[in-house]
This record gives sequence, structure tokens and C-alpha cells, in this order.
Amino acid sequence: MRRSIESRAALPDLRDIFLCHAWDDRQGAAKELHDQLESRGVSVWFSEKDVALGTSLLREIDKGLAKSRVGIVLVTPSLLSRVRGEGIAEKELSALLARDLLVPIVHDTTYEALRDVSPLLGSRSGLSTKDASMAAVAAKLAELVAV
Repeated sequence: MRRSIESRAALPDLRDIFLCHAWDDRQGAAKELHDQLESRGVSVWFSEKDVALGTSLLREIDKGLAKSRVGIVLVTPSLLSRVRGEGIAEKELSALLARDLLVPIVHDTTYEALRDVSPLLGSRSGLSTKDASMAAVAAKLAELVAV
């Protein structure tokens, strides 16, 4: 769905959640989680809708990080390989690890694989889509930000 410049300007400045994900997951699991969260009234910073054409991706990510209350990291095999490669996902993760509220969401991988790549993120309590559906994960995150 394309947004006009006018509707993009109307997006809220502060967000409940910053969604960190691998580029490869933007049309799949990340979009599903984003849509599930927004359907529950959670405002989500999501690069697919919040980075306008022609803008600096890193600068927009930086602004999104600064204006989000909670960080979530969608941990997938793609994200794990991106973090190893020290790309943009690794930069986002570095900034998010400094936050008090950071929740890993493990999807199609394991906490063990996560701890092999990022012991700090792997030490955070989080959620797994192996144990609950994406809808149930989104409902728990919505409860977190409602507090």
C-alpha cells in the first residue's frame, strides 16, 4: 500500500514499538507482525512505511529508535545472518541493546542460535512463535505497551 506525502506527514511522531527485522523478512514475518500489532492499536515504527524514498535509511532508523518506547527484534535465520555480516540490522541491534525495554521475538529459529550470535539479546526474556502464534505474540506485545 502506497502512502501519499500528506498521509505520511500525519503519522504520529512517537511510537509504541520499533520493529527491528532483516530486510529479507520485510514482506513476510515482519509485515505479519507489524499488521497484527497495528490491528491491536499499537503504533509501530516499521521501515517499510516510515522510510520515504530519497531519505537516508540510517538517519530515519535513528529517528525511529529515538521516538519509540519499546524495541522488538524479530529474530529469524535472515536476521541472524545479517547481524553476523555487520549490516544495518547489526547497527539497529547495537542501539536497541542499550534500552531497558527490548524484546526478542524468535521466529523459525531458536534461542540457542540467537545466543550464538548475540548473547546479550539472547539473555533478554522474549517470545517465540514456536510456542505461540504470531497473533498471540502481538497480543502479548500490545499488553506490554498498554501499561
